[in-house]
Amino acid sequence: MAVKIRLRRMGAKKSPFYRIVVADSRFPRDGRFIEEIGYYNPLQEPSVVKVDVEKAKKWISNGAQPTDTVKSIFKKHGVL
Repeated sequence: MAVKIRLRRMGAKKSPFYRIVVADSRFPRDGRFIEEIGYYNPLQEPSVVKVDVEKAKKWISNGAQPTDTVKSIFKKHGVL
């Protein structure tokens, strides 16, 4: 099972809000997920990010691969 840490889109049309989730890569973007580890709101100034660092590091050490966007968010907030 290939596990990814990725963004799940929430919110209304033209006002996105994202949850950072751990999911099997075979499932759809907004479909089933294993665990929610944070959220990201790009519309506020500055953008709001809240990540459970312990859970993120645990999943990465267990082999979960963050997507490019999540990787850049993690680097900005000191998870990686």
